[in-house]
Amino acid sequence: MQLANALQRALPIGILVLAAVGAPTLIFEPQGLPRMRSLEQTLAQVDADNADLRRDIATLRVEVQQLKDDPAAIERIARNQLGLVRKNEIVFQFGKSR
Repeated sequence: MQLANALQRALPIGILVLAAVGAPTLIFEPQGLPRMRSLEQTLAQVDADNADLRRDIATLRVEVQQLKDDPAAIERIARNQLGLVRKNEIVFQFGKSR
């Protein structure tokens, strides 16, 4: 009975001592707090990259919708990116002057 009472008193003190010694060791070792901060920075960068990609996707969705619905958008891309012209147009090409 006396051993049980001593154990009941010593156990919380032992856990407190273990926590007081172990917590700083776990926090300040390379896999502790510094690693957590590094992972937080990485997460912030990934979140920023994801936001950029979401904006790009939204822009591309608008462009796809325009290509589906607007013949002028198709013509604009054909002219600007592919260099196409209509059959009744005349193309003049000028060399670069020095």
